[in-house]
Amino acid sequence: MRYVSFFMMLLAVMSGQYSKAQSSATEIETDVFTTRGGHKVTIYSIKHASLRIVIDSLEFEIDPVTKHGERETDYASYPKADYILVTHEHGDHFDPDAIKALTKRGTVLITNKACAEKLGYGEVMKNGDSKRISQLLRIEAVPAYNTTAGREKYHPKGRDNGFIINFDGLKIYVAGDTEDINEMRVLSGIDVAFMPCNQPYTMTPEQLVHAARMVRPKILIPYHYGQTDISSVPRQLKTYGIEVRIRQLQ
Repeated sequence: MRYVSFFMMLLAVMSGQYSKAQSSATEIETDVFTTRGGHKVTIYSIKHASLRIVIDSLEFEIDPVTKHGERETDYASYPKADYILVTHEHGDHFDPDAIKALTKRGTVLITNKACAEKLGYGEVMKNGDSKRISQLLRIEAVPAYNTTAGREKYHPKGRDNGFIINFDGLKIYVAGDTEDINEMRVLSGIDVAFMPCNQPYTMTPEQLVHAARMVRPKILIPYHYGQTDISSVPRQLKTYGIEVRIRQLQ
């Protein structure tokens, strides 16, 4: 009976470990879109500011960071990236080890000047630059900065990027660390917008709502929100026809 009990306990432990592993694997929420030409785009909301976007067979990693708070990502187990986009050099966006784990021969790293200097390589894009990858795919670098008095030091104007990935007419806006800046008013046709919400570093919920009203994306996914309460944001934007999807991007 003791052997049976031990065996049952072992099974329970193994089952618990399996359930935990399975649960961990399913924590990453995905959103799937189809472009006007019938191409599939899948966005994986990994954590905080880290995203994975698969466009047909192309692998994009946005701000890959191995560990943030209690959450850790094993990038060595991920498919190697075709493109890695890094918005700026803060540790919750820029992780040389994660970049190394995702890099293969031919991987293109696109980032700002500071990150490229720290790494010793990388294709630098500054605000206003665009890169045509193919007939269907283009990347734009857009401004991302603080405006609130006393907080400009966190993300000074002109240093960091947000990115717009435009594939076959599907436009994905990853805002980076920014407040509700006037440059957002000129963005148009955004299908999916990832916008941050955690002052003093980025936006308050009120600023997030204002930013979304300026950009008018079809879908808003708040990210980088930490402990900020964003529960009121969907209700505030409902009358503007903006769908808000809450993902585990604290």
